[in-house]
Amino acid sequence: MPDRGSKIRFGLTLPNRGVIIGATTVEEMYTLAQQADEAGWDSVWVGDSIFAKPRLDALVLLGALAARTRRVKLGPACFASTPLRNALLLAYQWCSLDFLSGGRTIFVACQGAPGQGGGNFEQEFAAFQVEPATRMRRMEEAIEILRLTSSQEHVSFQGQYNRFDDITVLPRPVQQPIPIWVTANPLPQYPKMAERALRRVAKYGDGWMTTGNTPQSFAEHLAAIRRYAQEEGRDPGADFEACLYYNINVNEDREAAYQESKKFLDTYYSVDYPRDYLENWVALGSPQECIERLRSFIDAGATTITLRLVGYDQKRQFERVTNEVLSAFA
Repeated sequence: MPDRGSKIRFGLTLPNRGVIIGATTVEEMYTLAQQADEAGWDSVWVGDSIFAKPRLDALVLLGALAARTRRVKLGPACFASTPLRNALLLAYQWCSLDFLSGGRTIFVACQGAPGQGGGNFEQEFAAFQVEPATRMRRMEEAIEILRLTSSQEHVSFQGQYNRFDDITVLPRPVQQPIPIWVTANPLPQYPKMAERALRRVAKYGDGWMTTGNTPQSFAEHLAAIRRYAQEEGRDPGADFEACLYYNINVNEDREAAYQESKKFLDTYYSVDYPRDYLENWVALGSPQECIERLRSFIDAGATTITLRLVGYDQKRQFERVTNEVLSAFA
């Protein structure tokens, strides 16, 4: 697939929960990552959850993918367990991953969420003895600690949940600075919470990852992030990443594409998703229909779109998306 330049980048999201639900295998994920590396995809992503939505651990899998690939960026989509993991240990592990991969990581901070799609959220937080109400500040401290320890040596930190003195992380990461994106999926029915989430992206993020948007809401949220960043004295600039976490199923029989996507995602998240939600969350149908759907988000300001193949023939979906959809954006 030809190089797409810098206008839009595409990432392949591997379904690492699929090894539990029978949607994929470890070898298949390795193979798809290697093929994405060779075929011109820009990045490869894996999901993260510990006990809420069990899967092959994100850090372990990313380390394996770093050894199997040479060019693509690697990251979590998104790192939902950020507030549950020891922030200093996580920073050490991420710096090691960046070193191991030759500087190809993108960290995507996330705080997890209760409700639909969140799995056993309360039980997971209880298992780690973490109060869910503290997860926002814990995620912020994890971002601060990763940014501090990856960029400087002999550092100290005195936060609400993390404290340490004179620490140097070795080996040093290759990237300076390590890119850190922040997740926010604002819900219109909670405007105050939505504003706080977007302000957090504006304050802490080198990029924004989101899901469950329409093209209109994507554009509105991106504009708000840029406005809030200016209020913080930050200039997001042209390098700021606006990433859409998305799904795709290519099939000329659109109803068949919908039914397979619904089965896949309902099983993946233990949710009975309504049709209107999935119609918005998945690029469905013929290659041209999928191209038009992706283009609507690009027009709304997306700079990266990550695509999870929501079908049970992962190899075939990968081939169709690569050759019949992404080729249109060359």
